[in-house]
Amino acid sequence: MIPALEDIEVERIHRGNDSEKKAERKSVNVDMNPMVDLAFLLLTFFMLATTFSKPQAMELLIPAKADASNTEKEMAVKESKTLSLVLHSDELTWYRGITDPETFNVAYDSKEFHQVLNTHVSTIDGLVVLIKPQEGSNYGQLVSVLDALNLEGVKRYAISELSEFDQGLNQPSDETTEGDGE
Repeated sequence: MIPALEDIEVERIHRGNDSEKKAERKSVNVDMNPMVDLAFLLLTFFMLATTFSKPQAMELLIPAKADASNTEKEMAVKESKTLSLVLHSDELTWYRGITDPETFNVAYDSKEFHQVLNTHVSTIDGLVVLIKPQEGSNYGQLVSVLDALNLEGVKRYAISELSEFDQGLNQPSDETTEGDGE
């Protein structure tokens, strides 16, 4: 039979097990502060030690289209301050001036080409470089020339159309004339 509720000693049941369980159970207290500090130190280290990929783009300033009300204003440039670069399929031809110039052929990305640019930039104040791509040239060659201009510190340059003289310049032959300036 089931004993009556008054006959059950509740206190004695709970008291007997408490002293034994306390000896077995130990409180575990884990300090998380050192782990958080380490995580932030590692995060900071990797942020400072790595280099983020930088975009490899050249900034080009393109003039806005002229409105119908605005007339296009052309800026006169002295012939002595111009350097023309005609881009061919495997070499480029450069010359100074416009009337009856002497032409020189150099290879893309050659030391001679950089030397020509450096010489003209240092000697001619307000140099304007006219880049004239022919049909045989490609976009990579144009980018190569723009990189060289940027590297040598040319401030003013323009991509222009071929003149009659430039169209008369065919692909350079095997006999290339190389010069250092003038």
